[in-house]
Amino acid sequence: LTGQFDLNYPSSLDYDPAFCGLWIANEGPEAILIKLDGLELRRITSDLYRIKAIALEGDNLILADGAGAFQRVTKDGKPLAEPFRISSDWADTEGIAIDADGSLITVEDDPEYLTWLSPSGEILKRIDTMTLTPPLSEAQGIARDPRTGHLLIVDDREGTNSLYEFDADGQLLATAPLWEYGLDPEGIAIRPGSNQLFIAFDSGTSIASFEY
Repeated sequence: LTGQFDLNYPSSLDYDPAFCGLWIANEGPEAILIKLDGLELRRITSDLYRIKAIALEGDNLILADGAGAFQRVTKDGKPLAEPFRISSDWADTEGIAIDADGSLITVEDDPEYLTWLSPSGEILKRIDTMTLTPPLSEAQGIARDPRTGHLLIVDDREGTNSLYEFDADGQLLATAPLWEYGLDPEGIAIRPGSNQLFIAFDSGTSIASFEY
């Protein structure tokens, strides 16, 4: 642990190197961009009824409402296209990451999946995370390390309150408990250039930074 600051109800996170800041969704109609000390820089909205998950996609953002709908917007919140839906028509999307080939990697709750999607929402591959040991029952946030392709996923307090690491193909490599740092981890982001990791804790309403 290297630092921690208060922020109400953070859920999904992603790191933006252009601003040296974090994009944060909190399951409301807005997402915010903050500096790494918690200073708010801007707020955006979308055509979705809420923003439950957020990820940087090139120079823009992709958002999900947690009910199967996604939308791409600029960093000023201007829609780039109309919302689109996952091909199964439903996904309780809790977090999004972008793979090296541009496909979307999502974590879903109820039912519990780690899913690879085409940029337009077609399902390419799915892993039932309840079949893992230990099961990943309440996956919330996901981050992809561009240096290795590894995926980091947080499981909230209703699950194991832990961090899970997967390889690029979705093979579980390791888990680490997060109880000593906070309760109910909801979001995760990586700042690879400085070897930093950020985790948002909903219970305690804070964002913690770690050496990674």
